Amino acid sequence: MSEIEIIYKNKTPYHDRLKIDAPWVAYDVLHSTWDAGKIELLEQFKIMLLDHRCNCLGISEVGSGGMSGVIIDTKIVFATALQAKANRLILAHNHPSGVLEPSDADILMTRRMVKAGQILDLPVVDHLIVTPHGYYSFSENGHITGWEKGHRLQTPLP
Repeated sequence: MSEIEIIYKNKTPYHDRLKIDAPWVAYDVLHSTWDAGKIELLEQFKIMLLDHRCNCLGISEVGSGGMSGVIIDTKIVFATALQAKANRLILAHNHPSGVLEPSDADILMTRRMVKAGQILDLPVVDHLIVTPHGYYSFSENGHITGWEKGHRLQTPLP
């Protein structure tokens, strides 16, 4: 029988972690990590992992697709978050077209992730659509409640 061991090592001291306390801060950090040669070429999906005080533990790319879509595996998203000892997370993907409005597929996927986060007590506090010229925040547009005091998810997507 195989033995499974889980270990955790964070190389960034707590006091050096960047505080992510608003969607625009998350966008600035995410945008700075995006490959400028790919942001307008193909869709990529990343997650920003946050500790209990909304300090950034790291960013992980969990999917890369074509020009008009990317397939996201909920299990990979939350396995990554759990392995990183995250307490909450921010979803992010780019739209190579530059259009900032979410598609129906974006909304459905976000609903699925929010529900999974509720079950695991690992709330999704936002989902950002990223372009070189701006962002769309699901929380700023009322789809996810996550940035109020305590950063606890209170209402799911409609």
